[in-house]
Amino acid sequence: MSTAFSLKKYGIDTEKIYRNSSVPVLYELGLRLEKGTAISDVGALMTYSGEKTGRSPKDKRIVRHPDSEKNIDWGSINMGLDEHTFMVNHERALDYLNTRDHLFVVDAFAGWDPNYRIKTRIVCTRAYHALFMQNMLIMPTKEELANFGEPDYVIFNAGQFPANRYTSEMTSKTSVDLNLERKEIVILGSEYAGEMKKGIFSVMNYLMPLQGVLPMHCSANVGEKDDVTILFGLSGTGKTTLSADPKRRLIGDDEHCWTEQGTFNIEGGCYAKAIDLTPENEPDIFNAIRFGTVLENVVYDKDSRKVDYTDTSITENTRASYPINFIDNVQIPCVAGHPENVIFLTCDAFGVLPPVSKLTPEQASYHFISGYTAKMAGTEMGITEPTPNFSACFGAAFMMWHPNKYAELLAEKIKTHKANAWLINTGWTGSGSRMKLKYTRAMVDAIHNHSFDNVEFVTDEAFGFQIPTSCPNVPSEVLIPRNTWEDKEKYEATKLKLIKLFNENFKKFEANTNPEIIAAGPKEGVAL
Repeated sequence: MSTAFSLKKYGIDTEKIYRNSSVPVLYELGLRLEKGTAISDVGALMTYSGEKTGRSPKDKRIVRHPDSEKNIDWGSINMGLDEHTFMVNHERALDYLNTRDHLFVVDAFAGWDPNYRIKTRIVCTRAYHALFMQNMLIMPTKEELANFGEPDYVIFNAGQFPANRYTSEMTSKTSVDLNLERKEIVILGSEYAGEMKKGIFSVMNYLMPLQGVLPMHCSANVGEKDDVTILFGLSGTGKTTLSADPKRRLIGDDEHCWTEQGTFNIEGGCYAKAIDLTPENEPDIFNAIRFGTVLENVVYDKDSRKVDYTDTSITENTRASYPINFIDNVQIPCVAGHPENVIFLTCDAFGVLPPVSKLTPEQASYHFISGYTAKMAGTEMGITEPTPNFSACFGAAFMMWHPNKYAELLAEKIKTHKANAWLINTGWTGSGSRMKLKYTRAMVDAIHNHSFDNVEFVTDEAFGFQIPTSCPNVPSEVLIPRNTWEDKEKYEATKLKLIKLFNENFKKFEANTNPEIIAAGPKEGVAL
């Protein structure tokens, strides 16, 4: 506990403040004071996030201000808020924080590259939230903490207290408000820790393009020859699972930046989906769950405290948060060179897209802007089954600028550094079963081992991408989607339906998109 540290400059008079507390202290306070908190049989801190077990994107707001307004892609994702309403919610959060007997403060960095990192301060009421953010951010050394100074951004997490639904522009008792000019985020009505993590990511997504840097919703790892691979994908497509590769050093599992110098991780930890977790399928993640790890909303045996990762009675969005050094093979500091391979992960619910295909730079830009996948159950409130979804840049919920801004940066960097671009489908085949993880791993291995350099490819006439006809350790029949369907007419009808979905979705981007990128999209009037 910090006796000298004060939050009075923010209008918070609470005197008992736990700043950057040790893991044992946070365990002790969480177990003693917070409902639903327990220790698992392997020492992880099991926590309960309350009513909200996923993000609430419809309750996210950004303050409209002349200094930043012209840069933001306003709409159903980036929804506006006036300054007065922000201050009403800000005051409500401070009022609640002032009623607490004690508060937690986490002072840490976002971004491993010192040239681009931002100093972040989290003010929260739960030990669970403090430990979560100490896992997810880059913790300062004692010397760095002593010289931390004023933070660049502050999160006031009063998530245990609701927003007032009668406040102007509020749609529920949950509100997550970002003010770029005040450099503050206010959270009301949600105790889901992911709101803090993604709040910081949204800030980085705004700041980095101003410096010519591409922020990415992707995982990244590096091989023995220092070859870097980045894997884009929405939650549930395999970003974390596939990046935790025993044969390669992990750079990070979710948020990165591509600069003129190379790649760096924004975060200091990993946030892995825990549903159906097994030591056989995901050994690195399974072994990372130990003392210091936060397990969210899992179900466990009350006597043995052994977690049942198959039990989704609380939520399908069970999660594990741990420092990145809990993974055995990791790159510290989490900085590396320019990517050699760019992989887009999609989870195709239609069973139409091939499990692996090679893209031209223009096709890569098209699929990046499209960001097609199936939204997986549990990732957001109200999603209970896979739903076809287009999310620009494979992370539209966190992207502040127009998708073209990010797509242009990506295309420029792929061409400048001669990176290969691939589309990998971790979703369903025509037989109705999901692609086996061991096959997907084998395809990623083939990319890293250059196994596709000398194999025959066939061109998908409608989508235009190149599909390899063979891959080590993968049955050839699963590589061509049409071959997995018994009913070929149904396959063709389903494929046409998906193509139309792609084309309809892309119409909203066409006005500001390079014609070569538009031309790289799928064609309806060709042989399927």
